[in-house]
Amino acid sequence: MKILISADMEGATGVTWPADVLPGTPQWERCRALFTSDVNAAALGFFDGGADEVLVNEAHWTMRNLLLERLDERVEMLTGRHKSLSMVEGVQHGDVDGIAFVGYHTGAGAEGVLAHTYLANSITGVWLNGTPASEGHLNAHVVAEYGVPVVLVTGDDLTCADALGYAPGARTVAVKDHVSRYAAVCRPPARTAADIRAAAKEAAALAVRHEPVARGPFAVEVEFDAAHLSAAATVVPGVESAGERRVRYASATMFEAIRTFKAVTTIVSAAVEEQYG
Repeated sequence: MKILISADMEGATGVTWPADVLPGTPQWERCRALFTSDVNAAALGFFDGGADEVLVNEAHWTMRNLLLERLDERVEMLTGRHKSLSMVEGVQHGDVDGIAFVGYHTGAGAEGVLAHTYLANSITGVWLNGTPASEGHLNAHVVAEYGVPVVLVTGDDLTCADALGYAPGARTVAVKDHVSRYAAVCRPPARTAADIRAAAKEAAALAVRHEPVARGPFAVEVEFDAAHLSAAATVVPGVESAGERRVRYASATMFEAIRTFKAVTTIVSAAVEEQYG
């Protein structure tokens, strides 16, 4: 059994503030250890449950945040940027039986600790076939096309509630309870590590590959906080204006949809000015 862990940082134990997740800050250095603890606990739980292999795909910011030296020696880690499938890179090779979303968060425009979708700000909402979509929602549709079930989700309590919509059978662990976008009631790492490990052990039984699910075509809409950003996004082929601050596009598969979304966010990120957005 092979498990892929897609590891994001905003939903990690103790993380509540932008500086907690911004590479190079003192708080980021501190929170890297908390993030690594969550990921390692998930890996240990999957090994407890019978996994033979665990591959961790770094999925936050520069994708170079986890402390490799603190992971169990059986784990392998894919780190660094510019991957074909970004947050779920590795799922496409036909050897993954289940995927875990560790350290995830809610989507842009929603309540939740450090809620966003791909860009920390700028994007105010994403809709997939008319339904508000978080990163977990988008990534779950991607992995379904490869026959891989989402078996575990960790993050704040609202992230766990969000997971019920895209992975109702998955085990969930709330490592903190949302108070505001920048505040939460947090549980210590010793406690969250134990909870995550126990949930991952149970989740291993859910890691059963199935026939790929083709749910396309997909209609994606993205809303921004400024009109010039939506204009910039229309540079991407197939992306058209859907209002003053909104764009839309259609894709036959989720593979194509997520790659177009990645192109849109890259273009828009380059169009953001430091002070005025």
